[in-house]
Amino acid sequence: MSKKYNVFGIGNALVDIVTEVDDQFLKEHNIEKGLMTLVDVENQTRISNAINMGSSNMKCGGSAANSIIAVAQFGGSSYYSCKVANDELGHFYKKDLKSNGVHSNLDHQELETGFTGKCLVMTSDDASRTMNTFLGITENYSRTEISEETLKDSQYLYIEGYLVTSENGQDAMKHAKKLAEENGVKTALTFSDPSMVKYFKEPMKDIVGASVDLLFCNEEEAMLFTDTDNLEDAREELKRDAKRFVITQGENGAIIYDGDTFIDIEPYKVNAVDTNGAGDMFAGAFLYAITNGRSYADAGKLASLASSKVVTQFGPRLEWHQAKQVLNHMVLNK
Repeated sequence: MSKKYNVFGIGNALVDIVTEVDDQFLKEHNIEKGLMTLVDVENQTRISNAINMGSSNMKCGGSAANSIIAVAQFGGSSYYSCKVANDELGHFYKKDLKSNGVHSNLDHQELETGFTGKCLVMTSDDASRTMNTFLGITENYSRTEISEETLKDSQYLYIEGYLVTSENGQDAMKHAKKLAEENGVKTALTFSDPSMVKYFKEPMKDIVGASVDLLFCNEEEAMLFTDTDNLEDAREELKRDAKRFVITQGENGAIIYDGDTFIDIEPYKVNAVDTNGAGDMFAGAFLYAITNGRSYADAGKLASLASSKVVTQFGPRLEWHQAKQVLNHMVLNK
């Protein structure tokens, strides 16, 4: 029996505010470059006020949201389970998610009083991205936001690693994974950020449990999670934690383990201006491909091309016509 949705995602709902800064700005404001740091609203407001926000760009985001939107842009069916407040940004988020073709619990759940989360994404001259995140009401994301019947009617559950920072988030991750396993839904997990593995390794291992069907991580996260100091050892150790996995390597492409063999995915050489969202795009394109009959090798090629396109511009995702161009390129070059 066919499922209604290709991918059901759970994660933080954050309005992304993308802007440009230089390394000196990061040093002056004691911001750790290249990482996601949780901040309170006062700290985020102070930093926002110090930036010339004229070049900023606002979109509905969050790591898993970006991936789920990518699934929809490529022509897949996707659903996002999240939490926003009954405020201006919350209504913006709900509208933007819908305009990107994504169904969500926000369509039928009443919004609560509070503040919608915001992520200040600061892009440096070398294309690296640094994030200061105020979680707001998404800090209270819990199993209550998960539509169980919708999850059961999906091919894949996609779990965002950032949820591991709160006990209710950890509970939601475990609950969703258990529900998926009991109902024949495959589980995919992204570590999201090296800091999630570094500071929340034990709860992350607890969530992974016996195994996940598909794991997304980068080289640093793979080595941190497996307590190894080289990629060869890390990928062998990861076989214990995931039936299949993808290790992204930035400008060096990616390594895919399809359950039997390792597949090297070649990178597309581009001039990167903003790496924000590259991993999210890779995961979204990959999930779209494997839930629509493509092989892991073909899924890797599509994901590599899509993520190479997204780093040539500011912001974490492609425009609709760009996603179609990526798909057409893959069809013409098969």
